[in-house]
Amino acid sequence: MLPWPSRLQIAVETAGAVSYLHFAASTPIIHRDIKSTNILLDDKYTAKVSDFGASRLIPLDQSQLTTLVQGTLGYLDPEYFHSSQLTEKSDVYSFGVLLAELLTGKKALSFDRPEEERNLAMYFVSSMNENHLFEIIDQQVLNEGNAEQLKEIAMLTKRCLGLKGDERPTMKEVAMELEGLKAMETHSWMKGNMGSEETENLPDKPYDACFGGANSDSACYDSINDQVIISRLDDGR
Repeated sequence: MLPWPSRLQIAVETAGAVSYLHFAASTPIIHRDIKSTNILLDDKYTAKVSDFGASRLIPLDQSQLTTLVQGTLGYLDPEYFHSSQLTEKSDVYSFGVLLAELLTGKKALSFDRPEEERNLAMYFVSSMNENHLFEIIDQQVLNEGNAEQLKEIAMLTKRCLGLKGDERPTMKEVAMELEGLKAMETHSWMKGNMGSEETENLPDKPYDACFGGANSDSACYDSINDQVIISRLDDGR
């Protein structure tokens, strides 16, 4: 199982990469299929956003596109699903689901869970509304994380999962907030909870190093799904 500092670093890198697509690319790009299996990890847990088969370029004079709905159930923006209006906030929603997965160690969608828990996004938001956050967070994250930091990240996750795009932050705002929350971890705290080798493996990297093409060597990369979700299921929890 990935330690919490590694999960947070993955979230920071992924948010930065998607923010780059939205705001720094010469033509804005909406990925349209952000999910755990499309975030690849190398042996140092460096996150790379992959699979741009569903992505769309957004003309600079437009903020949305009308398209055939495409994406993955469990991660799909409900507003986009109902309106076919694709905006950058659709990626924000999908990233919110990814954050919920990192916090809970649960799949985005599972029919093996009780009905009210099958859709992780809905279950996460309802649990927060009922003040049950710490009952759904992965026990390893609770053991290793800072309670105040976890609350703030959970609140950010909830905002990303807003039903309306206007309620969600931009990916630039998400990336900046996650960077700030990561800074709450002092170097001494990180070294106290991770081996020195793991700590050295968490450098700050430029976002142009955080993309994996369709031809990335699958033998060299695992996905978040492999490292967080499947490992948790193998533990029998």
